[in-house]
Amino acid sequence: MRNYKIIRKNQFACSTMQVRRDRKMPVALLKDIDEAIISQAYPVFEIVDTDKLLPEYLMMWFSREEFDRQAEFLAVGGVRGTLEWEDFLEMELPVPSLEKQQEIVNEYNIIANRIKLNDQLNDKLEETAQAIYKHWFVDFEFPNKNGEPYKSSGGVLVYNDKLDREIPKGWETGSLDNLSTQFSGFAFKGDKYSLKEGITVVRGENVTEKRLRWDTHKKWNLELDGRMKKCFLEANDILIGMDGSKVGKNWSLVSNFELPLLLAQRVTSIRGNQGYQSLYLYLSLYVLNFAEYVSQVQTGTSVPHISGQQIKDFPLLIPNDLRLKQFDSIIKPLFERVFINIESSRMLEELKDLLLAKMATVEKEFELTM
Repeated sequence: MRNYKIIRKNQFACSTMQVRRDRKMPVALLKDIDEAIISQAYPVFEIVDTDKLLPEYLMMWFSREEFDRQAEFLAVGGVRGTLEWEDFLEMELPVPSLEKQQEIVNEYNIIANRIKLNDQLNDKLEETAQAIYKHWFVDFEFPNKNGEPYKSSGGVLVYNDKLDREIPKGWETGSLDNLSTQFSGFAFKGDKYSLKEGITVVRGENVTEKRLRWDTHKKWNLELDGRMKKCFLEANDILIGMDGSKVGKNWSLVSNFELPLLLAQRVTSIRGNQGYQSLYLYLSLYVLNFAEYVSQVQTGTSVPHISGQQIKDFPLLIPNDLRLKQFDSIIKPLFERVFINIESSRMLEELKDLLLAKMATVEKEFELTM
């Protein structure tokens, strides 16, 4: 283990390399365990006197966008830009009384814990939705006309050659293309984006696993031509990133709270031909393991890629419309709650940013030690 060093509880680790290139200086605080090992490449430091400065308060300061901008400004050494350790130690921050620090930390934690709770609630809601999907469309135990489980109550099943198994009578096999329309986004010019005003544009980096991220979003504030106007998204559209190391995993559902949105190139949108089909398609990507399918058909070595046609060809079961409508009536309220929680978390993130911005109101120097 000689190539590693130990980091202990309430100590910090950071990376001073490539600060200018990444426009960010990563800093982390060890909180949940007493000891861990870390690479020699990352400096480890601690507060000299915790009776004057709380670790959680300092971590809040490191979380500010202004801190990253200052670190980027001080970074030297070409395009990548390394922040010299001496310059890092010279950086100042306001240090109010210990009581005031604790008050700010407590307020911050209340907001952070609420966001965490929203995420946990959404995980449970989506797990519930997936369980219902499996019960209906894998086990075929959807309620029959008498409200009894279809398969267990003697529902008619017929053998399907493609699946090599029995499926409910009247159901078919097909692909995403049978139940949806697909379109890719517009090639917006990067130098024409606005960071302040306009319509938010969904780019590849905004599409993550299960969620759209808006910490790096850009807007379009210029005139929309004919092709651009066709790139507006709708609620419950499924967005799939087509490139990158996360391809096959980076897909998300559009919330009505996030609209209006425009779609950029290298991201494709899947929209159910009927509104009641969209959530069925979204959950199919989970339960039928879209990520595994993509791993088998993707192209590219250094940058994995999936084509629009490969997305269309993703195989799935096609139930009759009656079952899809019934399923949607049960699942839709779950996702409405998910969307409300996501919007709540977005507003809480704004409160966090306001709280972090207020930290710059008191001036006092502090010391760090290796």
